[in-house]
Amino acid sequence: MTDAGLAVRAFVPHADSLAVIGLDDRLFVNLTRKHAHGFFEGLVPDLMPGTLYKLRAQNAGGVWELYDPYAFPPVLGALDDYLFAEGTHQRIFERLGAHVVAHEGVPGVHFAVWAPNARRVAVVGDFNSWDGRRHQMRLRRGSGVWEIFAPEIGEGAAYKYEIVGPQGELLPLKADPVGFSAEMRPSTASVIARIDNFTWDDAAHRAARGTGDARRKPMSVYEVHLGSWARGEGNRFLTYDELADRLIPYVHDMGFTHLELMPITEHPLDASWGYQPVGMFAPTRRFGDPAGFARFVNRAHQYGLGVILDWVPAHFPVDAHGLAKFDGTHLYDHADPRRGFHPDWNTAIFNFSRNEVSATLVSNAIYWLDVFHLDGLRVDAVASMLYLDYSRKAGEWIANEDGSNDNREAVAFLRRVNELAYANFPGTAMIAEESTAWAGVSAPTFAGGLGFGFKWNMGWMHDTLDYMSQEPVHRKWHHDRMTFGMVYAYSENFMLPLSHDEVVHGKKSILGRMPGDEWQRFANLRAYYGFMWAQPGKKLLFMGQEFGQSGEWNFNQSLDWGLTEFQTHAGVQRLVRDLNTLYRNTLALHRRDCEPEGFRWIVSDDAEQSVFAWLRDGGEAEIPPVAVVAHFTPVLRQGYRIGLPHAGRWREILNTDAGLYGGGNNGNGGAVQAEPIPSHGFPFSALITIPPLATVYFEYDPE
Repeated sequence: MTDAGLAVRAFVPHADSLAVIGLDDRLFVNLTRKHAHGFFEGLVPDLMPGTLYKLRAQNAGGVWELYDPYAFPPVLGALDDYLFAEGTHQRIFERLGAHVVAHEGVPGVHFAVWAPNARRVAVVGDFNSWDGRRHQMRLRRGSGVWEIFAPEIGEGAAYKYEIVGPQGELLPLKADPVGFSAEMRPSTASVIARIDNFTWDDAAHRAARGTGDARRKPMSVYEVHLGSWARGEGNRFLTYDELADRLIPYVHDMGFTHLELMPITEHPLDASWGYQPVGMFAPTRRFGDPAGFARFVNRAHQYGLGVILDWVPAHFPVDAHGLAKFDGTHLYDHADPRRGFHPDWNTAIFNFSRNEVSATLVSNAIYWLDVFHLDGLRVDAVASMLYLDYSRKAGEWIANEDGSNDNREAVAFLRRVNELAYANFPGTAMIAEESTAWAGVSAPTFAGGLGFGFKWNMGWMHDTLDYMSQEPVHRKWHHDRMTFGMVYAYSENFMLPLSHDEVVHGKKSILGRMPGDEWQRFANLRAYYGFMWAQPGKKLLFMGQEFGQSGEWNFNQSLDWGLTEFQTHAGVQRLVRDLNTLYRNTLALHRRDCEPEGFRWIVSDDAEQSVFAWLRDGGEAEIPPVAVVAHFTPVLRQGYRIGLPHAGRWREILNTDAGLYGGGNNGNGGAVQAEPIPSHGFPFSALITIPPLATVYFEYDPE
C-alpha cells in the first residue's frame, strides 16, 4: 500500500495487456507492461487492501481472467509459527503441504513448506508451466515457513518447489516433504491430493481395539510386501483395491490378527523395499492414490484385521529431489557426517535435536495413525537411532560430553512418539525392531523406558534358526539355542519374528534352511512352527513362509503360489491356519505371553533326544493349561514320560505330524491320561508318543 493507492504487480506470461478488475467485473485500472515476458505493475487508487480482485489478460488469441494469488491474505497464523518453532506442533500435516481449500470463498490450493535458509521459494507445477516466477511464496519469518494460496487449481496436479539457496544457488527441484501423494517412479514430483474426504466403516473395529490389555490378546502378524505378494498380468503391480479384494480375505482366512506392511511411504527405488522413503506422508503411487490406501485399511478393519505400517524415522536417502540439502543447508540432518550420515545405508540421519525436524516426524506418526486409521507402527532400525556409534569405528562418531554413546535426542523423540500414540489412539501397537540389549525398550516412559508396546525378539529368531539349520544328529550339541531365549523372555514384551530379512541375501527361505530330504525338511518346518506358536510372545511370519516358499523372496515378482497345489506345501499352509486359530481361541497360549507365570519348563535338558516340553498357563483356574512337546530328531519315541500338573485326560489338540499337514500320522489317539506318578517336579505324569520331527500340544480336559 502506498499513499497513492495499492501497488499491484503481476507476472502473466503471454499477456499483451493486463487490467485489474473487481469481482463485479468493474474495471479498476490498466496496468503498465514493464517487461516483454509479461511483467506488469500499476497503482489502483480505489482498491483497499484485503479486497479481492481479478486480473483480465489479453493477447492476439483472446481474453482470459485469473485471480492474483498475492491478493489473498496468509492462511497460517502466529500460533502455527510458534508451535512449529517450539517443536510441539503435533499436526503439521494440517498446515504444511498442499491442501485443497476455499480461501476467502475462492477454491484453490494452499501450499506451505519449511525452508528457513532459502532466499526464495516458488511452487511450480502443471498449473503454471513449471515457471518459478509465477507463484513465488511468502516467507513467515517467525518459523521459516513459506506459503502461498494458488487459486483455481485442484487435485491431481503435479508440483515441486523451486528453491534458491542461501548463497543464491538454484537448487534441484524438490518434492514436498509433507506431500500427500506423488508421481509414479521414476517421476518424482508431488501430486495434489485430498486426505480429508475418506469414507470409513470401521468404528466397531476401532472400539474393540481400544479395549483390554494388548499384551494379553492374541497377536499373529502376517508381514507383507505389497509389491510382490502377488502381481497382475504383465507382472504389473496390483492396486490397493485389488489387494483389498485378494490379500485381506486370504489373511483373514489364514487366521492372522494383523497385517504388517513393509513401508508404503513413497520411495524412488524398488530395491530398497520402501526402507529409503522420500515421501513420508505419501502412500506410494505404485498401488494407487491415498484414497485407495484408505479403502484398503477400511476393508481390513471390516474383516477384523489390524494394519501395522513399517515406519522409517531413522534416516532418509540423499536423492536430489528429497530432503537432502533441502534449502541449501543440512536442514533435516546433521552437517557433520559423524552424526548425520549412515555408513550402512549411505543415507542421511535425521537431526532429532532440531525442534522442527522432531515435530515433523512426530506429526508423521500421528498422520498415519489418525488420517489412515492404522493400528500401529513398527519402527525400523531403532538400534541405529539409539547409539551414536552404531556401526561406526573409533573416530567416526562424536560422543556425548560425558563420553557416553547414547543418542539422547533420538531417545527423547521415540519416547514422545510412543506417549502420543498411546494417549491419542487407544489400542495402538508401537513395535520396535531393536537388536541390542538396550534396557526397557517396551517399558513405559514413566519408568524410564522407551515406551514401545512390543519389541522384536531378534535373539530368539537367530538362535532358533541356527538350531533348526543343524542336522538332527548334531542338534544335541546346540540344545541351548532353543532354551536360552527363556532366560530373558520376560525382560521385554516380545514378538517372535520370522521376517523378510531372514529370507534374502543368500540366507535361503525358512524351508530352505531345514536339513534332510524332502520329508525331513517339511517335517522340520512344521515342527518349528509348532514350537514357535507355543512359545511365549506374539508371532510374526513373512509372506510365503506360511506355505513353505522354496526359494528366497524376490521383490520383483509374485510369490510362488503354484506351490500350494502340492500336498507338502498345502499341508504347511493348513498347519499355519490351524496354529493361528488355536492360538487365538486357546487362552493359555496367548493370555500370559508377557508374564513369566504363564510358562514352566517340563523338559529342558533332554539334549540327547532333542526333546523340549513346557506348560502354558492362562493364569485362571477355569483356563485349561496346555502342555507342549517339541521333538527335533527323525525318531519315533514311544513311552516318553512328561510331568503334568493335573491328573486325568489331556486332549491332543495339535500334532504337526498329522496326515492333514503332510505328516506320518503318528500320535496319541486323541488324548493321554495323566496318572499320580510324580515326574519333572509335577505331582502327575503321562506316557506319550512323540512323533519324529514334530510338535504336539495337549490341553487339559477336566470334563
